[in-house]
Amino acid sequence: MAVYATTADLGQELLTRITADPDRLLAVASRDVDTALLCAVYDVDDVTGLPTDADVLTALTAATVEQVYGYVEAGDQRATGAGQPQSFSIGSLSVQRGQQATGPAKVGDLYRGAWLVLQQAGLTGYGPGDA
Repeated sequence: MAVYATTADLGQELLTRITADPDRLLAVASRDVDTALLCAVYDVDDVTGLPTDADVLTALTAATVEQVYGYVEAGDQRATGAGQPQSFSIGSLSVQRGQQATGPAKVGDLYRGAWLVLQQAGLTGYGPGDA
C-alpha cells in the first residue's frame, strides 16, 4: 500500500500536536483515502504505487494530511475511530459531554477536509465501470 504523505508534509505545527506514531497515522490516513477512491481511475507507478500525475499525487498528499489533521482534532490519534471520550469519572466526580458533535465533520470515513480536497481534484463521484 502506498503512503501518500510524509511527516515533513504534516508541517511542524501539526507534527508537534501528534502524540501517537505519526508514520502509523499517515499509513492509516492513506488507507482511508484509498478506500474513498476505489472507483477513481488514474495511472500509478508500478514500483512505488504512487500516482504518476503530479496533480493527483498532490491531491492525495493533501487529503492524507487533512485526514491526519481530522484524527488530531477528533482526539483519535490512534486512528481507531474511538474519538474523544463522552464521559469520565475521577473518584466521585463524573463528567459527561453534551449531545453536540465533538469533532470535525466526516463524509463517510474521511474527515470533511480530506473529502473536499479529493472532490476538488475530481477524484470522487465515480462508480463501478466509470472511466
